[in-house]
Amino acid sequence: MTQQSKGTAVVTGASTGIGALYADRLARQGYDLVIVARNRARLDDLANRIGQETGRSVQVVTADLADRADLARVEELLRTDASVTLLVNNAGVGATAKLLDADIDKMEALIGLNVTALTRLTYAAVPRFVARGGGTIINISSIVAVAPELMNGVYGGSKAYVLAFSQSLRHELADKGVRVQAVLPGATATDLWELSGTPIQYLPKGIVMGAAAMVDASLAGLALGEFATVPSLPDIADWDAYEGARQRLMPNLSRETPAERYTVTAQGAA
Repeated sequence: MTQQSKGTAVVTGASTGIGALYADRLARQGYDLVIVARNRARLDDLANRIGQETGRSVQVVTADLADRADLARVEELLRTDASVTLLVNNAGVGATAKLLDADIDKMEALIGLNVTALTRLTYAAVPRFVARGGGTIINISSIVAVAPELMNGVYGGSKAYVLAFSQSLRHELADKGVRVQAVLPGATATDLWELSGTPIQYLPKGIVMGAAAMVDASLAGLALGEFATVPSLPDIADWDAYEGARQRLMPNLSRETPAERYTVTAQGAA
């Protein structure tokens, strides 16, 4: 028997890997789906399988979110489809090349997908969520948001943006009934590594999590009410300490006068 629908979940980058797993798991939780990616054949196969196994409605949208016209079509869907209650901003690309070895045009394209598309889709979805008084945004960031030294700096910067954007969203929407979750996976077994220039077999085995385990942990974090979910982090108290340190900085980040150490230095220089 088909369970009552929780509304429609829109999942980007859904044809393979993390996005396809999110689509599967959310359908099993009772969501109808809109799955978005470039590869129509893979989307159709996924839609057919999920529909047969769960009985949920699955709409396929073939779109390249790096293309402004395609992106606009998905934005319009989010603005106008009243059934949408959850958005998973998963589509993105990675990069492992060092700064001096990276192609700047590819880095600009990375920013367009990881930052611009995610931002525009969120802006399209949130007003309807606020009007309804409910909805959920899941933004896929990365551990490089807080550890940018581990990979290409443009990729790390793009994922730091996702985390900061999510933090701001959570703050602004706290009293609007809208949930925001930032997911910060470590190395995950998907084709992102091959596409980024470093095949996964070159990574130490002990740091790579399976994609299914990563998605299941992230959805468990959502159910626990976490804002930031780091699937591999053993103790959430470590994240809470990190966040607490950030919060303690805030009262002194903007003041009328420079800190005393700079005043002393300036006087000495004079």
